[in-house]
Amino acid sequence: MIKITGIELKNPTILAAGIMGTTGASLVRIAKEGAGAVVTKSIGPEPNEGHRNPSMIDLGYGFLNAMGLPNPSYPAFRDELAFAKNNADAPVIASIFGGTEDEFVDVALGLIDSKPDAFELNVSCPHALGYGASIGSNPDAVEIITKAVCDAVDVPVWVKLTPNVTDIVTIGEAAQRGGADAVVAINTVKGMAIDINSGYPILGNRFGGLSGRAVKPVALKCVYDLYTALDIPIIGVGGIYTWEDAIEMMMAGASAVQVGSAVHEGLEVFSSITIGIENFVSEKEYNDIIDIIGIAHERI
Repeated sequence: MIKITGIELKNPTILAAGIMGTTGASLVRIAKEGAGAVVTKSIGPEPNEGHRNPSMIDLGYGFLNAMGLPNPSYPAFRDELAFAKNNADAPVIASIFGGTEDEFVDVALGLIDSKPDAFELNVSCPHALGYGASIGSNPDAVEIITKAVCDAVDVPVWVKLTPNVTDIVTIGEAAQRGGADAVVAINTVKGMAIDINSGYPILGNRFGGLSGRAVKPVALKCVYDLYTALDIPIIGVGGIYTWEDAIEMMMAGASAVQVGSAVHEGLEVFSSITIGIENFVSEKEYNDIIDIIGIAHERI
């Protein structure tokens, strides 16, 4: 058991936003597979079909995706969120996005009656024009949006940060000033792929976000840097496939980890990571899992 922002998780693994979180039933399924908490697909103010295909490709060492934040809008997602909340044996976090602070607040208030355990503010998607990282790279905007949502709702607010900035700590500090209860680091890293036979970019949107094993070193460094500067919990995400990956991320400073791309290899990843962490803590004779959080900062 681990507690983050007042929310009790049976283990430190969390389903990341955008992975099997489009319906209440899929969220319930992931919770039953052993996830300590689940995060919904990012939900916005208006229905959106997203970018044209191809929208996701497997590079072998990670994935490139340019989904474009497809979603049914918050009015159409209320019942799905409520179903997940009522049936999942794990906390349910609603990932939301908007183009302004007012839109973020509208979405949050539109979903609050479905009783999410927390909101995760997506200010980090790298491939949706006018949303995500286009907002999340501006510390003033992050602070304003975070404060607006925190003032509007009475549940914890997490802010998901983009790595596509010069200094992620500046953005994390802005979220903290705005009242964020935690930050989530990181979202995908900007990237692209080109078909050498035709010369065309492969993704329908031309560029997208890189996830999977390839981004773990980037995520680790971001979490490590944020841990030195912030007073709020950090949830690490990016390249978590094994319990060793999770331990490494927690030693960098993460209080919990989100799992995304690894779900493509099997839903047992949550239980596998949890068992591995428990065995590690026991074998190394730590008193509790929290004893490993940030331990890399002591090894200087």
